[in-house]
Amino acid sequence: MGHSIARENHQLESILGSPCSRSRYLNPLAASITDDMSRVKRLSSSQGLSKREKRSFCSVRFEFPEKMSLLTDLINMDLSDSTEKIIAEYIWVGGSGMDMRSKARTLNRPVSDPSKLPKWNYDGSSTNQAPGEDSEVILYPQAIYRDPFRRGNNILVMCDTYTPAGEPIPTNKRHAAATIFNHPNVLAEVPWYGLEQEYTLLQKEVNWPLGWPVGGYPGPQGPYYCGVGVDKAFGRDIVDAHYKACLYAGINISGINGEVMPGQWEFQVGPSVGISAADELWIARYILERITEVAGVVLSFDPKPIQGDWNGAGAHTNFSTKSMRKEGGYEVIKKAIEKLALRHSEHIAAYGEGNERRLTGRHETADINTFKWGVANRGASIRVGRDTEKEGKGYFEDRRPASNMDPYVVTSMIAETTILWKP
Repeated sequence: MGHSIARENHQLESILGSPCSRSRYLNPLAASITDDMSRVKRLSSSQGLSKREKRSFCSVRFEFPEKMSLLTDLINMDLSDSTEKIIAEYIWVGGSGMDMRSKARTLNRPVSDPSKLPKWNYDGSSTNQAPGEDSEVILYPQAIYRDPFRRGNNILVMCDTYTPAGEPIPTNKRHAAATIFNHPNVLAEVPWYGLEQEYTLLQKEVNWPLGWPVGGYPGPQGPYYCGVGVDKAFGRDIVDAHYKACLYAGINISGINGEVMPGQWEFQVGPSVGISAADELWIARYILERITEVAGVVLSFDPKPIQGDWNGAGAHTNFSTKSMRKEGGYEVIKKAIEKLALRHSEHIAAYGEGNERRLTGRHETADINTFKWGVANRGASIRVGRDTEKEGKGYFEDRRPASNMDPYVVTSMIAETTILWKP
């Protein structure tokens, strides 16, 4: 993707006679720039021009950059210079359990406490979350983040969803998670999570991984993991834009890397405490969706987007409690793993759709029907790091969750099984 962007930028510079940097590409005008590329390039050539096109060429040449600049200025306008009002983008999880929805409203002044934000509603019949005859679903604001797209005092608001009577709707997984995380025994253990979100970037027109030849395959896996170079890393501009946008938003994003399959990447959120880890992952997903929307690339969380000898996409979940992080914590970790083994089938059922295509016992996974754990074993269900074993305390990694898992479900279920559940 990076080399494609650079090539288009160079072409636009040659055609329009003005700079078109990568930073300009990654804004809401990018789609129109890309869509107009073929027309602008045709206008720049003497071949095949109609008389009307020849007459209009100069106006296209000189007006297009001015219009683009004006729109860019308006998009990037800092409202705080002229008004106290802000824009709040309300975000929620849609009816599929993976689709993200959002809409914006104006607030009279900046707000930093979600409890001070107004509730809102939307048409649940259009998101497969309510029937048409009783379609109103209520949004309850739960967490606030800075808006990296509008910037200034504008905000992103993570919400969960309720009926007008105040009951959580079936797709609201946050409500049940909050009940677990607010349990006194869970609060006392201060659970930490580190969530590793893998994803695949796809070419929009063909739904095929970025950087792959259309209808064909790249070279075998090996050089792509943490790879560098035009023939190894595809989409780095998107990845870096997302990284910086998450930091700006206030998400505790801790890193990124290229993955084993070309066109696949990973970002990590955490360590974050309790339900905030899931809130942050959902907002990070939302920001990534918005950036890929701008770049004209499809974002996939499919756990096995390409069949064959290619790695799948997971959401490895690192977990520790206060007791695990103290001296003697390794024994607490082993007892927690014993509990997870006893509830393996329940966890697998809640760990994402299509996970059976990924958990095959190959490509750094354990077989979906078998629970096993080990130190530094990436073919296990649960992996314990060498440092944890050596120091006698630390954390473990649950490698079973799929990339399309619901973080509210996964994080709260791990806490419930390891802290609250009595075999």
